[in-house]
Parts: sequence; structure tokens; C-alpha cells
Amino acid sequence: MAETVSFDNIGFEDFRRFAQDASLSKYERIGFPDSYREGKEAAIFADIRTKLTNLQRHGQRCLDIGPGCSDLPLMLMALCSEQEHELVLVDSQEMLDLLPQGDGSRVEKIAARYPECPALISASQGRFDIILCYSVLHYIMIDVAFFRFLDVSLALLAPGGQMLIGDIPNISRRKRFFASDTGIRFHQEFMKTDAVPSVTFNKIEHDHIDDAVVMAIVQRARLQGFDAYIVPQNVDLPMANRREDILIVRP
Repeated sequence: MAETVSFDNIGFEDFRRFAQDASLSKYERIGFPDSYREGKEAAIFADIRTKLTNLQRHGQRCLDIGPGCSDLPLMLMALCSEQEHELVLVDSQEMLDLLPQGDGSRVEKIAARYPECPALISASQGRFDIILCYSVLHYIMIDVAFFRFLDVSLALLAPGGQMLIGDIPNISRRKRFFASDTGIRFHQEFMKTDAVPSVTFNKIEHDHIDDAVVMAIVQRARLQGFDAYIVPQNVDLPMANRREDILIVRP
């Protein structure tokens, strides 16, 4: 990874720049060191499929918010083609240009900073059976009010529709992990050190997602008539010990 690239407090415009930087790998272009994603995305997609069960049904309508340019959107495109789903990809033009067109009759690419895509929003009320937003929520918080992001997205779900807000870096969960014996051993083995990680509870961490944010999303979805759940990731996933997912279902 180029030494000049920082992944701290980045947002939509930064990812547009990353997409055009040929010195970055496909994983670095979406904000990850290679070691976090390389060889692991098949397991990630398998975990997504266990939660978004509508993907296994035929002829669904699917929205991927911020797909990026790694192997994950390619796996989704292949599955959607196999199941004859309609797939809408919303990301920057620069990111979308790095993805193949796929089945042109069933794949639509929309260059926008979601939810700033009024034509799609107005035409798609209650029409999506599947919405995926993976490893994106913490960047959305930099650019967009997350309640607006949530409310707009929920309005797009069809009856029986499922939305997965995946791979949420919950700093509260991270603290609990690194304060545990298991987390301490993980830190020491990973960092090759005898030092114990520093953990401070009861402290607001600005620009980070914590338990309050995660639970607020679940509560807001439920108050609008949706079922919503905080769900763990499969233990095989690269950051399952400090990240989690939210699954929202329209009854």
C-alpha cells in the first residue's frame, strides 16, 4: 500500500480518488490492507448469503450500496445472473468503471453518493427484495446523516424484503474484545508483543460507531414497523471478533 494513503476518516471523495490510483490493490481501493481481505471474500460472501436468504430465491430485485471494486461485487453479480435477479449498483463512477457490466439487461449502475440518487429513490419505493450495504456504514457517517440513509433505505424494501448492513466496526465491541483474555492473547500474537492493549470504557469516541449507534439503528427500524436484529459474523471472517451486522426485514 502506498505510504501516503491514509484510511482515517475517509469518505466518498476519497474513494473516488482511490479508485483511480493504480498503485493501490483492489482491496486497498476499498479501504482495506490486503491481509484483511485477500483470500477471505468467498467466506464473507457465504456469510452474507446465510443472512440475505432472498438471494436464494428466483427473480428478486437487489440493491448494493457502495459495492466497491474487489471480488465481493463480482460474486454478487454472478449469483444474481444465475438467479435472474435484477441488480442495481450505486457507487462513484470511478468505482463502477472498475466493475464489469455483467448481464446488461439485469445490471444497472448508478453513479451517485447514496442516497443522493433521487430518480432511483422515487422509482423504487417498496420494490427491493434485497439491499446490501457491506463495510460502508462507517463511511456513510462521514458523508450523510445515518438516520436519513436508514429511513430512505427502509422505504425501498418490498414486503418480505431484507436489508443487511454488514461488517459494522463497533468500537464498543472492539473494546470488550481487547479487554478479554482472548482479545489480549490475540493482540499479543498479532503484534508480537507482551504488552496488554489499552482499553478505556465509558468514553465517547468521536466519528466511531459504538453500541449506542448500533442499537439506535435497530430501534429506529423497529419503530417504523420492521424487524431488526444485531447478528454476529461467522467466526471465519477476518474481523468477526470486533465487527457485527444488522439484519432488517420488512414483514
